[in-house]
Amino acid sequence: MDVIRIILSVIIPPVGVFLQVGFGGHFWLNILLTLLGYIPGLIHAVWVIAKFD
Repeated sequence: MDVIRIILSVIIPPVGVFLQVGFGGHFWLNILLTLLGYIPGLIHAVWVIAKFD
């Protein structure tokens, strides 16, 4: 399942974070980071998926 989350995170980072933690603080932080730049949102998404597994 983590592979699917990471693939979705590469396409749209907040989707992968949502699937991992739901509508929490990390989700909203990821939306903000993705709006500021795709790469920070992607890095945060992969970090959240790896950490909260």
